[in-house]
Amino acid sequence: MASQPSTNPLLVELLTEELPPKALQKLGQSFAESLRASLAQQHLLAEGCTVRALATPRRLAAVFDAVLGQAPEQHYTEKLMPVKVGLTAEREMTPALIKKLQAKGLDGLSMDDLIVESDGKQDILFARGVAAGETLQAGLQKALDQAIAQLPIPKVMRYQLADGVTSVRFVRPAHGLVALWGNQVVPVQALGLQSGRSTQGHRFMSDGSFEIISADSYENQLLEQGKVMAGFETRRADILKQLHKQADTLGASIGEGPEVEALLDEVTALVEHPTVYVGEFDPQFLRVPPECLILTMRLNQKYFPLFEPHSGKLTHRFLIVSNMQVADPSHIIEGNQRVVRPRLADAQFFFETDRGMRLEDRVPQLASSVYHNKLGSVLQRVERIRKIAIHIAGQLGADPARADRAALLAKADLNSSMVGEFPELQGIMGAYYAEADGEPAEVVEAIRQQYRIRLDAPVTETSRTCAVLFMAERLEVLVGIWGIGLVPTGERDPYGLRRAALGLISAYEQLAAGGLLALNDHTTLQLDQLLAFTASTFDAGTLADGTTDAVAAFIYERYRNQLSAHDRNVVDAVLALQPPLHQVLGRIQACADFAQRPEAESLAAANKRITNLLKKADSDISEVDASLFTEAAEKALADRIGELAPVARQQFDSGDFSGALATLASSRSAVDAFFNDVMIMVEDPAVRRNRLALLGELHRGMNQVADLSRLAQ
Repeated sequence: MASQPSTNPLLVELLTEELPPKALQKLGQSFAESLRASLAQQHLLAEGCTVRALATPRRLAAVFDAVLGQAPEQHYTEKLMPVKVGLTAEREMTPALIKKLQAKGLDGLSMDDLIVESDGKQDILFARGVAAGETLQAGLQKALDQAIAQLPIPKVMRYQLADGVTSVRFVRPAHGLVALWGNQVVPVQALGLQSGRSTQGHRFMSDGSFEIISADSYENQLLEQGKVMAGFETRRADILKQLHKQADTLGASIGEGPEVEALLDEVTALVEHPTVYVGEFDPQFLRVPPECLILTMRLNQKYFPLFEPHSGKLTHRFLIVSNMQVADPSHIIEGNQRVVRPRLADAQFFFETDRGMRLEDRVPQLASSVYHNKLGSVLQRVERIRKIAIHIAGQLGADPARADRAALLAKADLNSSMVGEFPELQGIMGAYYAEADGEPAEVVEAIRQQYRIRLDAPVTETSRTCAVLFMAERLEVLVGIWGIGLVPTGERDPYGLRRAALGLISAYEQLAAGGLLALNDHTTLQLDQLLAFTASTFDAGTLADGTTDAVAAFIYERYRNQLSAHDRNVVDAVLALQPPLHQVLGRIQACADFAQRPEAESLAAANKRITNLLKKADSDISEVDASLFTEAAEKALADRIGELAPVARQQFDSGDFSGALATLASSRSAVDAFFNDVMIMVEDPAVRRNRLALLGELHRGMNQVADLSRLAQ
C-alpha cells in the first residue's frame, strides 16, 4: 500500500458508548479537523481534499475524499553544526558529526550530501537532500493519536481494557476502530483497539455488527444496513423537517429562539435514526403558567411543545423525537404521554401550593438564604436594591413607591416550590404570583423583566419601573461582587459582571431612545454618582477601596468592546472622557462626522500637541491676561476663542454635539497661525504661563465632546 501513488477516500471511525449529547457536535468537528490538520502537515492529503465530520451518539468519524497512500518525497535542509566541529583538518566527518547524523536519522549521508553556508560569523554544515514521504499507515497513526489527545472532552473517564490490567482515559469507553483507505484496512491502533472494517448499527433497528466495504460506501451502508444517519447536520436537518411537517399538519408551530435551537442540537445528539411522533396531555394542565409546562417538556423530556402559530399560545400537544421507526408507534406515544403526565402534575402542584402564600409574605424568609458570605443574606441584598431603586426612581421621575415595591418583591419567589424545581423560572414565577396577589401592573412587569440580559425596547412612562429595578439590580451586583474581589478573569465570570455591565449600558440607551434621558441632560443618572450611592448601601468596610472607580472603568471598557463596529479612534476619543452613558452614541456620531471634515486632522494634531504641552507645564496655569500678548497671532487666537467658545458651549449644553465640533473647527486658521508664529516655551515665565493658559482655554473648548487628540494619526 505504501508504494501506491494513487489516491483513495479515507474513513476513520471510533465506535464508543453513548457520548455526552451537549458535547457531541463539538467532539465530532474537533476529531475530523485534528485528523485533517495532521494529515495535511504530513502531505498525505491530495490537492482539494475535503473532509466530512460525522458524529452519532455512539461514534466519531471522518471521511476524506482524496488521500495519498504515501506522501511525495520531501526536500529537506537540516542545520547540523559548525564546520570546525563537524569536520577534521582533512575534511572528514568527526565523531560528533557522525553521532548528530545518526540522531537525525541521516546516517546514510556522505560528504557529498553536506553543504557549507556562513551565518555571518562562522561556517555551518547543513545536510540537504530528498526524504521519502510518510506512509499513510505511519501518518494516520500519528494523526489519530493527536486527534484523540486534542479532543475537547468535558469530563474524562478512566476504564479498563479487556486484558483486565491496562486502563485508558477517554470521554467514554471505546469498542471499535475502523480505518479504511478505499477498500483496504489501514493497520493503526488507538485506546487498546486494532483497526478493522467492522462497525455497529442501530441498537434495536439493525442486526448489530456488519463490515464496511470501502470508505466511500460508509454513510450509505450505515444508513441502509445499520439504520444510522451518520452526519450530525444531516440528522439535524431531517429532524427539523419532520418537526415542521408534523406541526404544519396540526396547524401549529414549534416556536423559535435559542431554546428551540439548543433543544434541536441536543435531540440530534441523542438519536441515530430520528422519527417524530405527536403526543398530547390533558388540557387542564394549561391552567398552569405556560413557562412551567414548556420548561418541563423541553428540559426534562426533550419534547417540542406546540404553539398556536398566530397567538403563540401553548397547546396541549407536543412532538417526540424518537430513536425508533416503527409501523405502529402507539406504544411509544402512550409511553411518553404516561411519562410526561406526572411531570406536568408536579408543575401544577408546585404552582397551586405556591399560590397558597402571598409573595409579600415570602420576603422575610430570604433572611435565611445566603447571597454571599461577605455580602450577607438575600434579604440584605433586597434592602440594598430597594434603596438604589428609590434613588433612581427619584431621578427619572418614576413613582418611588412602585419602584420600592418591585424591589421588595423581586427575589421573593426564590424560595417558592416552582423556582426550587426550575431555577430558570425565577422572576417569571414571581410575576405570576404578584399578579395573582393584585400587585400593580408596573410592579408585575418589573419583576418579570428583571433577569433579562438587556433592555431591547425604548423605555416609556409605563415601563419606567421596569427600567429602575433592572438598573438597581445590576448596580448592586457590579459594586458588591467587584468590591469583595470577585473580578472577572479570562473566561471566569461566575456572577455575570460582564453581562450586568452590558445590561446597564442597554438601560441607558433605551432610556435615551424613549426620551427619558435627553442628549442635553448632563446630570441625570451620572454613572459615578450612581456607583457612589450604590456603594453607600453596603456596610462600612465591606468594599475594597477604589471599587467605584474600577467598576466605572470596567463598564466603559465593556462599552468600548460593544462599539467595535465604529471607528476605533473615534470610540477611544469619546470614551476617554467617560461621558454620560446615554450620550455615548450621539457623541460618537458627532465625532465621526467631525473626523471627515478637512480641518479635523490639523486640529487633532494641534490638540495632541497642546495636551503634551499642558502635561509638561511646570507650574499652575493662571487665567489669560490679554495685556501680556505680544504677538498678533496669540491675540487673534484669543479673539477667536472668545468668539467661538460661548457658541460651542451653548451647543454642547443643548446636546448639539455635531454643532459644537463644527463651530470649533472654524478656529483652525487661528490655531495654525498661533503654532507657526508664536514661541510658547519662552524664557519669560509670565508670558509662558499666559500662552499656556490660552492653550488651556482652547483645549477645554475643543475637548468637550471628545478627546480630539485621540484622532491624531
